[in-house]
Amino acid sequence: MKVLLLKDAKEDDCGQDPYIRELGLYGLEATLIPVLSFEFLSLTSFSEKLSHPEDYGGLIFTSPRAVEAAELCLDQDNKTEVWERSLKEKWNAKSVYVVGDATASLVSKIGLDTEGETCGNAEKLAEYICSRESSALPLLFPCGNLKREILPKTLKDKGIAMESITVYQTIPHPGIQGNLNSYYSQQGVPASITFFSPSGLTYSLKHIQELSGDNIDQIKFAAIGPTTARALAAPGLPVSCTAESPTPQALATGIRKALQPHGCC
Repeated sequence: MKVLLLKDAKEDDCGQDPYIRELGLYGLEATLIPVLSFEFLSLTSFSEKLSHPEDYGGLIFTSPRAVEAAELCLDQDNKTEVWERSLKEKWNAKSVYVVGDATASLVSKIGLDTEGETCGNAEKLAEYICSRESSALPLLFPCGNLKREILPKTLKDKGIAMESITVYQTIPHPGIQGNLNSYYSQQGVPASITFFSPSGLTYSLKHIQELSGDNIDQIKFAAIGPTTARALAAPGLPVSCTAESPTPQALATGIRKALQPHGCC
């Protein structure tokens, strides 16, 4: 059974995208099509802030892209040596909050100890931070231009200082239409399509509706989390599956249940 995931490929230590592998364990043939591209912004300003951990109570990373921005700062400004020598240790003396295992893995690779990764989404991370944070210094939050306001608002309501900096912006992937056309012509209508973000849904839904035609009712639509599920439901599409957590295992389990007769997860 063929399933379509609207995300870019990320190879793990085994040299394979973990979503493809997990779905394959259930006999599902997954194809990945990227729908988003990213442009990095304000890296000079972000780099300067990373150079002054004494000004902050900690860091918040809610997306892999924000961590990539930090890596670019270290590489572009030749900060790798000073990062290893002193900055990394100073940041590790503070809290580094993250959402999800994928983001946590990237943060770990630049030498930072993480917490909160099991929270699964920004709402739960905000609650976690509020239950633990006591520093009077602001938390540094590198984010994208489409960030939701739930985390900043929750922290503000609880009196926890935070400083946001937009370090990347989300744009449509230039190959969306061509890649979807190619997939549908070669593979046909998939049994399931998974969306990984509201913006990914926005950029791809029209093409999917046109290509699927009357067969769109046969597709089980899945979402990686509650925010994307709400975006999927907004135009009236049935949400057959919302992953219990943003992990390959949870999504594969959910899609498998949804594709079973009368299945719903």
